[in-house]
Order: sequence, then structure tokens, then C-alpha cells
Amino acid sequence: MNTDLHKHHIDILVRAAYVDAQSAPDAKRYVFAYTVTITNSGSVPAKLLNRHWVITDGNQQVQEVRGVGVVGEQPHLSPGMSFEYTSGTVLETPIGTMHGSYQMLADDGTQFDADIPPFLLTTPRQLPLRRVLPIRRGC
Repeated sequence: MNTDLHKHHIDILVRAAYVDAQSAPDAKRYVFAYTVTITNSGSVPAKLLNRHWVITDGNQQVQEVRGVGVVGEQPHLSPGMSFEYTSGTVLETPIGTMHGSYQMLADDGTQFDADIPPFLLTTPRQLPLRRVLPIRRGC
């Protein structure tokens, strides 16, 4: 059994929301906030060194953002520890996506990337609403 498989493992959860108060649709300005929870689910402490985001709007315009840490910090996460932060982005369209990665450095000297899964940025009512009807049984 390979015990190295779970030594360096980071779980990432993202929640995104449209920020109506800061948006101006007539000016093609759609503001989104996203809250990221980063959890070290591995067995070795690790520090977040850098971030890389790929932001794609509804016109397939791609913007890449790279930088040191997140929100001015480079959190060091012990096994089981989480770090949460909120940031934002501006699109010219009411819908888009984001994904990326964090470059991590484990205390044992191993550098690895923690993938940020793709998530949707969308204004309310942009996606079709689906009505869920109760299932009738025994009719």
C-alpha cells in the first residue's frame, strides 16, 4: 500500500455569489464574490505559496491571475486545519467560470499543486429554473 498517496492532499471548496450592489449591467460590469475554504486533508503540514486563477467570461474571454499567497497571506496548514477567505472578480458578462490551482510547499520539502475545481459565476435568473415536482406513487 502506498502511504505517500495521501501525504500531500488539499481539499478546496468554493462558494460564489453575485454582488448586485457593486454591479452595473448597463456598463457590462458584473461583480462576483467567492469564498474559498482550503483544508489540509493530508498527513503533512503545508504552506500555500502562490495562486493561479483562470477566469473565463460568457464571451470566452480568458483572464489569468497569478500571485503570491491569497488575500495577502500564505497560510500554513497543519493536517486537518482549514483556512477560509473571500475575494472577488469582475466580468463583462452575467455568466462565467473560474478554476485554478494553489502551489503548496509541504514541511517535508515536497512542492505540489492543489487544484481548484471549476465553479460557475452567474447572476440570478441567468440559468433556467427547473421546477421539481413531487413524485406520486401508487396512483
